Amino acid sequence: MTSPPDDASTLVGDGERDDGARRLRDAYAEGRLTHEDMDARLDRVLTAATRGELAEALASLPAADPGTSAAIGAATGRVKRSGVWRVPRTLKVDSALGRVRLDLSRAVIEHPVVDIVLNVGTGRASITVPHDAVVDLDGVQTGMKDSVYKAPRRPASGGPTIRITGVMGFGRLTVRHARR
Repeated sequence: MTSPPDDASTLVGDGERDDGARRLRDAYAEGRLTHEDMDARLDRVLTAATRGELAEALASLPAADPGTSAAIGAATGRVKRSGVWRVPRTLKVDSALGRVRLDLSRAVIEHPVVDIVLNVGTGRASITVPHDAVVDLDGVQTGMKDSVYKAPRRPASGGPTIRITGVMGFGRLTVRHARR
């Protein structure tokens, strides 16, 4: 006999723990948690063995919105988003041989933190962020070529944080801020 999927004694996997850690980081970025509370909860999330333990560590946080993730990709050819488009909380981009061009300068960004997860083989990736965005490239692994990003001399405030993570195989990632 198997347990129902929402049973508190059901074992959790790494993916569920990662999602829990992401929810904690988001809550901290939004000012819902103190640094100490986030550290304590993060330790509990990363060591949770069951759904009950995970739910207890995430108690009192806003519910996760399942509609905040999207994936786009192409084996060859181009992946392009520009103009006015709604940016999900997490955007996964896969491209084996083609180019990726994401222009967020006129996009509708409803989340204070946006995660862009890249999985690019041999093509290039170019991302244009709003002029007031904060860019975090710490999670990008590059193969042959380094990422290109020049932070503005006088950063604007009030914009979203764009966290870019993932793998750039043989191509180059270029990130730039849009002009006002």
